[in-house]
Amino acid sequence: MFENLVGQEAGKALISDIKTNRFPRAVLYAGSAASGKLTAALETARILSCSAETHKGSWQCTCPHCLQSKSLISTNMMLLGPRDCSLEIAAAGKTFLEALKAGAHYLTAARYLYLRSVRKLTLRFNPILWQGDSDLNKIASIMEEINEDLEKIDFPRQLPEFEEVQKIVENLSKQTAKLENDYLYDSIPVNQIRNMEEWAHIKSDEGKKTIIIENADSMLASVRNALLKILEEPPEDCVFILLTSKRNAMMQTILSRVRTYSFKDRNPEHQKEVITRVFHDENFSGSINEYLLTFLPIPPADIKVLADDFCNAISLRRIIDCNSLAKNNGNFSPRIEFRLFLHYIAVHYRKLLYSAPGAEAGAKIMQLLRQTYENVTSYNQTPGAALEILFRDISVINVQNGGILK
Repeated sequence: MFENLVGQEAGKALISDIKTNRFPRAVLYAGSAASGKLTAALETARILSCSAETHKGSWQCTCPHCLQSKSLISTNMMLLGPRDCSLEIAAAGKTFLEALKAGAHYLTAARYLYLRSVRKLTLRFNPILWQGDSDLNKIASIMEEINEDLEKIDFPRQLPEFEEVQKIVENLSKQTAKLENDYLYDSIPVNQIRNMEEWAHIKSDEGKKTIIIENADSMLASVRNALLKILEEPPEDCVFILLTSKRNAMMQTILSRVRTYSFKDRNPEHQKEVITRVFHDENFSGSINEYLLTFLPIPPADIKVLADDFCNAISLRRIIDCNSLAKNNGNFSPRIEFRLFLHYIAVHYRKLLYSAPGAEAGAKIMQLLRQTYENVTSYNQTPGAALEILFRDISVINVQNGGILK
């Protein structure tokens, strides 16, 4: 059990509670990003539905439930919540293609890695969850193309020739990027909680149903209240696993209804082990998050330069073409690029916090940055248009404060 969970003592507690039937029906996995929470949640779902008589829950188990769970096609599991999936898909795609080209001994593991990386995204677009949503037909069209490509490289099929697989991976990259950028929410819609609740109350034919909710701290009040109702009386054969990197942001009434398993920050050695074992890259020496950022179309260092230039233009009262800025940088797609760009603007203005007038101006800028991101992700404003408004509003703050943004 939990053989793939590197450097986490939480795995031992989970094994003990599962083996002694003390694992509750509602839990919270809390810890920083890249600490293995989602890996542990997916493994928990697999183990709870494992039908093996001996060595129950082993990663090598070949019972039907485990085979389905390893490919993330189990009908007993549902996955909700926002997540940046594109970088993991890109990293897994590179690992898969390199393994296939070299005929590497870890090809089967790399194949699972890639299939799972894509399905960590597509599972969030389960038609049961999106029932009644106006975008369902558009999403279904993209999902159909993604699933057709996945079928060509899925187990137990023999893999096509390398060139064909390469084309499949390239097309999947485009389609998953469109799915994530155009339709993946930043906060779970309340209707999805209601649709999930209906599904949860339908008894499973065999094994336990598991509902995984990632970034549960980002839920709006109405969504939290809807979730709270089902957590108060969860169905008998259903387990809820909530994930968060901000436990203090969780609603206290939800915390009172879950058992928390804490995931610690992985030390550099364990992070290196994850990168080596999972992505088979032995040359990278940074953190897991830093490794994934190397798969951005624009390197983080270049995004920082763009953000600093944006801020310097404001302090010099020089006009820049925000639409061209966005267009020349691929409209900041995937959207994590846009979030990084705004983050580096916040870093640029961090120096304002050291004076009273500066702190007030800085607080206003932070609010503008949050609003800018929301305008793009929630209200479908283009990055160029959103940055024009941001540039104008920060410029006003600068003028009103006598050129404080020097």
